[in-house]
Amino acid sequence: MKFYDCKTAPSPRRVRIFAAEKGMQLDTVQIDLGAGEQFGDDYRAINPECVVPALQLDDGTVITEVFAICQYLEEQQPEPVLLGGTPQQRAFVTMWNIKAEQQGLWACAEALRNSVPGLKGRAMPGPDDFEQIPELAARGRARIAVFQAKLEQRLADSEFLAGSFYSIADITALVTMDFATRLKIPIPDDCVNLQRWYEAVSGRPSASA
Repeated sequence: MKFYDCKTAPSPRRVRIFAAEKGMQLDTVQIDLGAGEQFGDDYRAINPECVVPALQLDDGTVITEVFAICQYLEEQQPEPVLLGGTPQQRAFVTMWNIKAEQQGLWACAEALRNSVPGLKGRAMPGPDDFEQIPELAARGRARIAVFQAKLEQRLADSEFLAGSFYSIADITALVTMDFATRLKIPIPDDCVNLQRWYEAVSGRPSASA
């Protein structure tokens, strides 16, 4: 397998953490997003959508999208279980991972890509150009605050997002909180449950992957 990565991007970091939790070593190729390497012919042949991550299997098959890559890795290395071990657990993991993506990670991306001068004309990832909309940056920041409040409420009753066990949903939320910090949106002081959870998940060795 060959993993196409970018050390500075949030999405491939989720796969790195997932693989580290499982003790898996991935043969990694770094794609320099800042230099536009994702738009070059060589990487377009791997992933025409011009985004990372991508996982190329030994037979040449390419898997894109973080959750799909992690599903494949879970099948290859079932322990520890990070996608849920029962139908109910799997449903809760999927549910909370989607919430973390749509309400948290996408909000961070919306805030970043619609405000950073270096992304002018590149407000959406991928091969197509879209102009920035400043109002979407403001909306993204507001959405992050709403998501933090939602996590605070959830974690008042649960050790981890999907229940009593660590999962990919926690990985996605961890990466989201770190992304928000890069946008100068820290976890609010009054979100004590979110702070407790963050200290626990960011203290895991895999978090530095």
